[in-house]
Amino acid sequence: MSDASVQTGRQRGSQYADLSRLVRAAGLLERRPGYYVARIGVLAGCYVGAWTLFALLGESWWQLGVAAVLAVIFAQAGFIGHDAGHRQIFRSRRASDLVGLVHGNLLVGISFGWWVDKHNRHHAHPNSEGHDPDITVRPLSFTPSQARQQRGLAALMVRHQAYLFFPLLLLEGLHLHVSSVRAVVRPGRVRQRRAEAALLIMHACGYLGAVLLVLSPGQAVAFVLVNQGLLGLYLGASFAPNHKGMPILAADDQLDYLRRQVITSRNVRGNPFIDWVLGGLNYQIEHHLFPSMPRPHLRRAQPLVRRFCAEHRIPYHETTLARSWAQVLGHLRSVGADVDSRDVVGR
Repeated sequence: MSDASVQTGRQRGSQYADLSRLVRAAGLLERRPGYYVARIGVLAGCYVGAWTLFALLGESWWQLGVAAVLAVIFAQAGFIGHDAGHRQIFRSRRASDLVGLVHGNLLVGISFGWWVDKHNRHHAHPNSEGHDPDITVRPLSFTPSQARQQRGLAALMVRHQAYLFFPLLLLEGLHLHVSSVRAVVRPGRVRQRRAEAALLIMHACGYLGAVLLVLSPGQAVAFVLVNQGLLGLYLGASFAPNHKGMPILAADDQLDYLRRQVITSRNVRGNPFIDWVLGGLNYQIEHHLFPSMPRPHLRRAQPLVRRFCAEHRIPYHETTLARSWAQVLGHLRSVGADVDSRDVVGR
Protein backbone atom coordinates (compact mmCIF):
# COMPACT_ATOMS: atom_id res chain seq x y z
CA MET A 1 0.00 0.00 0.00
CA SER A 2 1.32 3.44 -0.92
CA ASP A 3 2.00 6.24 1.58
CA ALA A 4 -0.82 8.24 -0.02
CA SER A 5 -3.30 5.38 0.57
CA VAL A 6 -2.22 5.07 4.20
CA GLN A 7 -2.65 8.79 4.71
CA THR A 8 -6.12 8.73 3.11
CA GLY A 9 -7.16 5.85 5.38
CA ARG A 10 -6.01 7.76 8.46
CA GLN A 11 -7.90 10.87 7.37
CA ARG A 12 -11.07 8.90 6.81
CA GLY A 13 -10.73 7.14 10.14
CA SER A 14 -10.35 10.49 11.89
CA GLN A 15 -13.55 11.76 10.24
CA TYR A 16 -15.66 9.33 12.26
CA ALA A 17 -13.79 10.41 15.39
CA ASP A 18 -14.61 14.03 14.53
CA LEU A 19 -18.29 13.18 14.07
CA SER A 20 -18.31 11.22 17.33
CA ARG A 21 -16.95 14.22 19.21
CA LEU A 22 -19.71 16.42 17.78
CA VAL A 23 -22.39 13.91 18.74
CA ARG A 24 -21.01 13.39 22.23
CA ALA A 25 -20.66 17.13 22.81
CA ALA A 26 -24.33 17.56 21.93
CA GLY A 27 -25.23 15.03 24.66
CA LEU A 28 -26.80 12.63 22.17
CA LEU A 29 -25.17 9.50 23.63
CA GLU A 30 -26.56 10.09 27.12
CA ARG A 31 -29.09 7.48 28.27
CA ARG A 32 -32.79 8.41 28.59
CA PRO A 33 -34.14 6.13 31.34
CA GLY A 34 -37.27 8.25 31.89
CA TYR A 35 -38.25 7.96 28.24
CA TYR A 36 -37.91 4.19 28.27
CA VAL A 37 -39.68 3.74 31.61
CA ALA A 38 -42.65 5.66 30.20
CA ARG A 39 -42.62 3.75 26.89
CA ILE A 40 -42.32 0.35 28.59
CA GLY A 41 -45.11 1.30 31.00
CA VAL A 42 -47.46 2.29 28.17
CA LEU A 43 -46.57 -0.87 26.26
CA ALA A 44 -47.23 -3.04 29.32
CA GLY A 45 -50.62 -1.37 29.77
CA CYS A 46 -51.52 -1.99 26.12
CA TYR A 47 -50.37 -5.62 26.38
CA VAL A 48 -52.49 -6.29 29.47
CA GLY A 49 -55.40 -4.33 28.01
CA ALA A 50 -55.40 -6.28 24.75
CA TRP A 51 -55.41 -9.66 26.52
CA THR A 52 -58.12 -8.40 28.92
CA LEU A 53 -60.27 -7.47 25.92
CA PHE A 54 -59.52 -10.92 24.49
CA ALA A 55 -60.86 -12.54 27.66
CA LEU A 56 -63.96 -10.33 27.74
CA LEU A 57 -64.88 -10.93 24.09
CA GLY A 58 -64.74 -14.68 24.48
CA GLU A 59 -65.63 -16.94 21.59
CA SER A 60 -66.12 -14.39 18.81
CA TRP A 61 -64.84 -13.62 15.33
CA TRP A 62 -64.26 -10.06 16.53
CA GLN A 63 -61.16 -11.55 18.13
CA LEU A 64 -59.43 -11.17 14.75
CA GLY A 65 -59.34 -7.45 15.51
CA VAL A 66 -57.61 -8.21 18.80
CA ALA A 67 -55.16 -10.40 16.87
CA ALA A 68 -54.28 -7.42 14.66
CA VAL A 69 -53.85 -5.11 17.66
CA LEU A 70 -51.63 -7.65 19.39
CA ALA A 71 -49.46 -7.90 16.26
CA VAL A 72 -48.72 -4.18 16.60
CA ILE A 73 -48.04 -4.54 20.34
CA PHE A 74 -45.73 -7.51 19.74
CA ALA A 75 -43.79 -5.52 17.14
CA GLN A 76 -43.46 -2.56 19.49
CA ALA A 77 -42.18 -4.92 22.18
CA GLY A 78 -39.67 -6.18 19.61
CA PHE A 79 -38.47 -2.61 19.06
CA ILE A 80 -37.87 -2.27 22.82
CA GLY A 81 -35.89 -5.53 22.69
CA HIS A 82 -33.89 -4.10 19.79
CA ASP A 83 -32.98 -1.01 21.82
CA ALA A 84 -32.04 -3.18 24.80
CA GLY A 85 -29.81 -5.32 22.57
CA HIS A 86 -27.86 -2.20 21.60
CA ARG A 87 -27.72 -1.05 25.26
CA GLN A 88 -29.59 2.11 24.45
CA ILE A 89 -31.59 1.81 27.68
CA PHE A 90 -28.92 0.76 30.21
CA ARG A 91 -25.13 0.63 30.06
CA SER A 92 -25.22 -2.58 32.11
CA ARG A 93 -25.30 -5.79 30.11
CA ARG A 94 -27.26 -7.58 32.81
CA ALA A 95 -30.04 -4.97 32.90
CA SER A 96 -30.15 -4.80 29.10
CA ASP A 97 -30.39 -8.59 28.85
CA LEU A 98 -33.23 -8.64 31.37
CA VAL A 99 -35.27 -6.12 29.38
CA GLY A 100 -34.47 -7.92 26.14
CA LEU A 101 -35.41 -11.36 27.47
CA VAL A 102 -38.72 -10.13 28.86
CA HIS A 103 -39.73 -8.25 25.72
CA GLY A 104 -38.31 -10.77 23.24
CA ASN A 105 -38.69 -14.24 24.71
CA LEU A 106 -41.58 -13.77 27.14
CA LEU A 107 -43.83 -11.22 25.44
CA VAL A 108 -43.22 -12.04 21.76
CA GLY A 109 -41.71 -15.55 21.73
CA ILE A 110 -38.47 -14.63 19.91
CA SER A 111 -35.04 -15.57 21.26
CA PHE A 112 -33.27 -12.41 22.36
CA GLY A 113 -29.82 -13.99 22.37
CA TRP A 114 -30.18 -15.48 18.89
CA TRP A 115 -31.46 -12.22 17.47
CA VAL A 116 -28.73 -10.07 19.09
CA ASP A 117 -25.97 -12.30 17.68
CA LYS A 118 -27.49 -12.16 14.18
CA HIS A 119 -28.14 -8.43 14.37
CA ASN A 120 -24.63 -7.61 15.59
CA ARG A 121 -23.17 -9.44 12.59
CA HIS A 122 -25.39 -7.33 10.36
CA HIS A 123 -24.24 -4.11 12.04
CA ALA A 124 -20.57 -5.04 11.66
CA HIS A 125 -20.92 -5.70 7.91
CA PRO A 126 -24.13 -4.13 6.54
CA ASN A 127 -24.92 -5.22 2.98
CA SER A 128 -21.58 -7.03 2.70
CA GLU A 129 -21.62 -10.25 0.68
CA GLY A 130 -20.67 -13.28 2.73
CA HIS A 131 -20.86 -11.37 6.03
CA ASP A 132 -24.30 -9.80 6.46
CA PRO A 133 -26.90 -12.47 7.37
CA ASP A 134 -29.70 -10.09 6.36
CA ILE A 135 -28.86 -10.42 2.67
CA THR A 136 -28.78 -14.21 2.80
CA VAL A 137 -32.48 -14.89 3.16
CA ARG A 138 -34.03 -17.79 1.28
CA PRO A 139 -35.96 -17.91 -0.98
CA LEU A 140 -35.02 -14.34 -1.94
CA SER A 141 -31.88 -13.19 -3.74
CA PHE A 142 -30.41 -9.74 -3.13
CA THR A 143 -27.41 -9.96 -5.48
CA PRO A 144 -27.08 -11.12 -9.10
CA SER A 145 -24.65 -13.83 -8.01
CA GLN A 146 -27.25 -15.24 -5.58
CA ALA A 147 -29.91 -15.15 -8.31
CA ARG A 148 -27.76 -16.99 -10.83
CA GLN A 149 -27.20 -19.84 -8.38
CA GLN A 150 -30.90 -20.69 -8.18
CA ARG A 151 -32.47 -23.59 -10.07
CA GLY A 152 -35.99 -24.91 -10.60
CA LEU A 153 -38.67 -23.68 -8.20
CA ALA A 154 -36.15 -21.47 -6.35
CA ALA A 155 -35.23 -19.75 -9.62
CA LEU A 156 -38.91 -19.27 -10.46
CA MET A 157 -39.51 -17.60 -7.09
CA VAL A 158 -36.50 -15.31 -7.50
CA ARG A 159 -37.69 -14.41 -11.00
CA HIS A 160 -40.93 -13.13 -9.45
CA GLN A 161 -39.61 -12.15 -6.02
CA ALA A 162 -40.67 -8.52 -6.31
CA TYR A 163 -44.30 -9.67 -6.42
CA LEU A 164 -43.80 -12.30 -3.73
CA PHE A 165 -41.91 -10.07 -1.26
CA PHE A 166 -44.81 -8.75 0.83
CA PRO A 167 -46.78 -12.04 0.74
CA LEU A 168 -43.65 -13.85 1.95
CA LEU A 169 -43.36 -11.43 4.88
CA LEU A 170 -46.56 -12.97 6.23
CA LEU A 171 -44.38 -16.00 7.05
CA GLU A 172 -41.67 -13.96 8.81
CA GLY A 173 -43.28 -14.37 12.24
CA LEU A 174 -43.20 -18.15 11.85
CA HIS A 175 -39.58 -17.98 10.66
CA LEU A 176 -38.56 -15.96 13.73
CA HIS A 177 -40.21 -18.46 16.10
CA VAL A 178 -38.69 -21.50 14.37
CA SER A 179 -35.21 -19.92 14.30
CA SER A 180 -35.54 -19.04 17.99
CA VAL A 181 -36.41 -22.61 18.97
CA ARG A 182 -33.55 -24.00 16.88
CA ALA A 183 -31.09 -21.61 18.52
CA VAL A 184 -32.19 -22.52 22.03
CA VAL A 185 -32.27 -26.27 21.37
CA ARG A 186 -28.73 -26.38 19.97
CA PRO A 187 -25.99 -26.02 22.63
CA GLY A 188 -23.70 -23.04 22.30
CA ARG A 189 -26.01 -20.87 20.20
CA VAL A 190 -27.21 -18.55 23.01
CA ARG A 191 -25.54 -17.61 26.29
CA GLN A 192 -28.49 -17.96 28.67
CA ARG A 193 -29.93 -21.07 27.14
CA ARG A 194 -32.00 -22.32 30.08
CA ALA A 195 -33.50 -18.93 30.84
CA GLU A 196 -34.32 -18.35 27.18
CA ALA A 197 -35.89 -21.79 26.82
CA ALA A 198 -38.00 -21.32 29.97
CA LEU A 199 -39.29 -17.93 28.80
CA LEU A 200 -40.09 -19.23 25.31
CA ILE A 201 -42.05 -22.12 26.84
CA MET A 202 -43.92 -19.71 29.12
CA HIS A 203 -44.85 -17.54 26.13
CA ALA A 204 -46.00 -20.52 24.05
CA CYS A 205 -48.07 -21.98 26.89
CA GLY A 206 -49.67 -18.64 27.74
CA TYR A 207 -50.35 -17.62 24.14
CA LEU A 208 -51.57 -20.95 22.76
CA GLY A 209 -53.31 -21.86 26.00
CA ALA A 210 -55.38 -18.67 25.99
CA VAL A 211 -56.26 -19.01 22.31
CA LEU A 212 -57.26 -22.68 22.55
CA LEU A 213 -59.24 -22.28 25.79
CA VAL A 214 -61.25 -19.23 24.72
CA LEU A 215 -61.82 -19.70 20.98
CA SER A 216 -63.34 -22.41 18.85
CA PRO A 217 -60.82 -24.48 16.83
CA GLY A 218 -61.53 -22.53 13.64
CA GLN A 219 -61.32 -19.17 15.40
CA ALA A 220 -58.11 -20.22 17.14
CA VAL A 221 -56.43 -21.08 13.85
CA ALA A 222 -57.64 -17.84 12.26
CA PHE A 223 -56.46 -15.82 15.28
CA VAL A 224 -52.93 -17.26 15.14
CA LEU A 225 -52.69 -16.84 11.36
CA VAL A 226 -53.82 -13.20 11.48
CA ASN A 227 -51.70 -12.35 14.51
CA GLN A 228 -48.47 -13.98 13.36
CA GLY A 229 -48.96 -13.03 9.71
CA LEU A 230 -49.43 -9.35 10.52
CA LEU A 231 -46.53 -9.44 12.99
CA GLY A 232 -44.21 -10.74 10.26
CA LEU A 233 -45.55 -8.24 7.74
CA TYR A 234 -45.13 -5.34 10.17
CA LEU A 235 -41.60 -6.26 11.19
CA GLY A 236 -40.50 -7.03 7.63
CA ALA A 237 -42.00 -3.84 6.23
CA SER A 238 -40.23 -1.88 9.00
CA PHE A 239 -36.78 -3.41 8.51
CA ALA A 240 -36.75 -3.74 4.70
CA PRO A 241 -36.42 0.01 3.93
CA ASN A 242 -33.26 0.24 6.04
CA HIS A 243 -30.83 -1.43 3.60
CA LYS A 244 -32.59 -3.36 0.85
CA GLY A 245 -31.88 -1.76 -2.51
CA MET A 246 -28.86 0.14 -1.21
CA PRO A 247 -25.31 -0.60 -2.47
CA ILE A 248 -24.05 -4.10 -1.68
CA LEU A 249 -20.36 -4.34 -0.85
CA ALA A 250 -17.95 -7.07 -1.86
CA ALA A 251 -16.70 -9.33 0.92
CA ASP A 252 -13.21 -7.78 0.74
CA ASP A 253 -14.36 -4.16 0.51
CA GLN A 254 -12.04 -1.79 2.37
CA LEU A 255 -14.40 1.13 3.02
CA ASP A 256 -13.87 2.83 6.37
CA TYR A 257 -16.52 2.49 9.10
CA LEU A 258 -18.14 5.86 8.48
CA ARG A 259 -18.70 5.34 4.76
CA ARG A 260 -19.67 1.68 5.09
CA GLN A 261 -22.47 2.51 7.49
CA VAL A 262 -23.77 5.58 5.67
CA ILE A 263 -23.59 4.38 2.07
CA THR A 264 -25.38 1.07 2.75
CA SER A 265 -28.18 2.61 4.85
CA ARG A 266 -31.37 4.45 3.91
CA ASN A 267 -33.32 6.87 6.09
CA VAL A 268 -37.09 7.17 5.90
CA ARG A 269 -38.31 10.74 6.30
CA GLY A 270 -39.83 10.92 9.74
CA ASN A 271 -42.48 12.60 11.83
CA PRO A 272 -43.73 11.60 15.30
CA PHE A 273 -46.12 9.01 13.84
CA ILE A 274 -43.56 7.44 11.46
CA ASP A 275 -40.99 7.45 14.28
CA TRP A 276 -43.43 5.48 16.44
CA VAL A 277 -44.53 3.07 13.71
CA LEU A 278 -40.94 2.22 12.71
CA GLY A 279 -39.54 2.24 16.23
CA GLY A 280 -37.01 4.95 15.35
CA LEU A 281 -35.41 2.69 12.75
CA ASN A 282 -36.28 5.23 10.07
CA TYR A 283 -33.13 7.07 11.25
CA GLN A 284 -31.10 4.10 10.08
CA ILE A 285 -27.97 6.05 9.14
CA GLU A 286 -27.69 7.63 12.57
CA HIS A 287 -28.52 4.31 14.24
CA HIS A 288 -25.82 2.45 12.33
CA LEU A 289 -23.21 5.09 13.07
CA PHE A 290 -24.09 5.15 16.78
CA PRO A 291 -25.93 1.90 17.70
CA SER A 292 -26.03 2.73 21.44
CA MET A 293 -27.65 6.15 20.85
CA PRO A 294 -31.07 6.17 22.60
CA ARG A 295 -34.00 6.19 20.20
CA PRO A 296 -35.31 9.70 21.08
CA HIS A 297 -31.91 11.22 20.21
CA LEU A 298 -31.76 9.84 16.68
CA ARG A 299 -34.05 12.52 15.31
CA ARG A 300 -31.93 15.23 16.95
CA ALA A 301 -28.74 13.70 15.59
CA GLN A 302 -29.95 13.62 11.99
CA PRO A 303 -29.27 17.28 11.01
CA LEU A 304 -25.79 17.06 12.51
CA VAL A 305 -24.93 13.81 10.70
CA ARG A 306 -26.46 14.95 7.40
CA ARG A 307 -24.50 18.21 7.48
CA PHE A 308 -21.27 16.35 8.30
CA CYS A 309 -21.81 13.96 5.39
CA ALA A 310 -22.46 16.85 3.02
CA GLU A 311 -19.26 18.59 4.11
CA HIS A 312 -17.25 15.41 3.43
CA ARG A 313 -19.12 14.49 0.22
CA ILE A 314 -20.49 11.25 1.61
CA PRO A 315 -23.79 10.18 -0.05
CA TYR A 316 -26.65 10.47 2.45
CA HIS A 317 -29.87 8.81 1.28
CA GLU A 318 -33.29 9.71 2.65
CA THR A 319 -36.74 9.22 1.14
CA THR A 320 -40.38 8.65 2.05
CA LEU A 321 -41.66 5.32 3.34
CA ALA A 322 -43.61 4.61 0.14
CA ARG A 323 -40.61 5.40 -2.05
CA SER A 324 -38.34 3.26 0.12
CA TRP A 325 -40.62 0.27 -0.47
CA ALA A 326 -40.67 1.07 -4.19
CA GLN A 327 -36.86 1.10 -4.22
CA VAL A 328 -36.77 -2.25 -2.40
CA LEU A 329 -39.16 -3.83 -4.91
CA GLY A 330 -37.28 -2.26 -7.82
CA HIS A 331 -34.03 -3.81 -6.59
CA LEU A 332 -35.66 -7.23 -6.17
CA ARG A 333 -37.15 -6.97 -9.66
CA SER A 334 -33.76 -6.04 -11.14
CA VAL A 335 -32.00 -8.94 -9.41
CA GLY A 336 -34.76 -11.36 -10.40
CA ALA A 337 -34.30 -10.40 -14.04
CA ASP A 338 -30.82 -11.99 -13.90
CA VAL A 339 -32.36 -15.45 -13.55
CA ASP A 340 -31.97 -17.38 -16.81
CA SER A 341 -35.32 -18.73 -18.01
CA ARG A 342 -33.62 -22.08 -18.59
CA ASP A 343 -32.82 -22.30 -14.87
CA VAL A 344 -36.52 -21.99 -14.03
CA VAL A 345 -37.37 -25.25 -15.76
CA GLY A 346 -33.97 -26.85 -15.09
CA ARG A 347 -31.18 -27.41 -17.56
